[in-house]
Amino acid sequence: MSVLKPLLFMLSMAVAAAWAEDWPEPSWQLENTTIDWQPVDAYAFPERSSSERSGVRTDALLIIRDGRIIHERYAAPTTARTAHLTWSVSKSVLATLLGVAQGEGRFQLQDPVARFYPPMQAHSDIRLMDLLHWASGLDWQEDYEYAPLKSSVVAMLYTRGRNDMAGYTAARGAGEPAGQRFLYSSGDSNVLAAALRGMLEPGAYADYPWQALFTPLGIDSAVWERDGTGTYVGSSYLYLSARDLARIGLLMLREGRWRDRQLVPADWVTFNRTLFDKAEPVPGEANPGGHWWLNRPLPGSTAPWPDAPPETYAALGHWGQALYVLPAQNLVIVRYADDRDGRYNHNEFLKRVLAAVAREGQ
Repeated sequence: MSVLKPLLFMLSMAVAAAWAEDWPEPSWQLENTTIDWQPVDAYAFPERSSSERSGVRTDALLIIRDGRIIHERYAAPTTARTAHLTWSVSKSVLATLLGVAQGEGRFQLQDPVARFYPPMQAHSDIRLMDLLHWASGLDWQEDYEYAPLKSSVVAMLYTRGRNDMAGYTAARGAGEPAGQRFLYSSGDSNVLAAALRGMLEPGAYADYPWQALFTPLGIDSAVWERDGTGTYVGSSYLYLSARDLARIGLLMLREGRWRDRQLVPADWVTFNRTLFDKAEPVPGEANPGGHWWLNRPLPGSTAPWPDAPPETYAALGHWGQALYVLPAQNLVIVRYADDRDGRYNHNEFLKRVLAAVAREGQ
């Protein structure tokens, strides 16, 4: 009985801790703090003249700690209800959706992509894992407005490939063997989105993002565009409010669990956060995981964001869209933006947030 009592006490404490968790159902709770956010806001929302067309421009900033909002600010016309274009943050949400499918037994990481998307038969060596690492080996140029004429992604999204984005990607030649080198490719992501259709029962694809992920999380702002074949543009065209994107972050922070349901397998979250080290380090840029971005250093290099904890990871998108997850601090941060140059710095922003939180109560 002397052994049983401590065990019962520990069990009751664990149950109490579980009940004490804050979840955004139906909405986020607010926490009053004494944190001075001025240094963070000064960086995220700098004053700009009406004629200034470049520089840092934040549309939304949302900071969640322990499941509660501790800071929230918007710049007109964006509001808490605005479904903002997430650009390539869409890729990480797609990976989370695929995590639900993997937990349902619909595929394994080692499966060839062609099993679920037959147009990839010419590339039978490419596995789902390779696409999730942006390592398909397909010939690809991810150039944007700065070099559009030879850009594979511009052609896919706006010209030759826009009616069938996965098909356009599948028709690319092989540049090198699959799985051997990271090469960032929005095409890889759109092939994944097409492969998801092949994992599902006929007619289930259109509703699946909502049935599997958005509705269980309480997300009601989602708009996800599809190409001419009906395939979700998993690379780029998901719109979410900042508060709804934060729900994805909280799901990841809590190892794929949503209240009492293991929505995404914990092993899948671990895969998302595991470094794919067949990449070249780029100063200041996060390193690839499983369709998420990591602050883990590549061999022989330093952490991309040295003032943030190494376990920090993120979903990142064009022109400054970001969902940061800082596990040790129980922080989830969403930033929507329209940055038109390279002045915004992830490390500087995270450094200021961490410093502000650390000074609380001083």
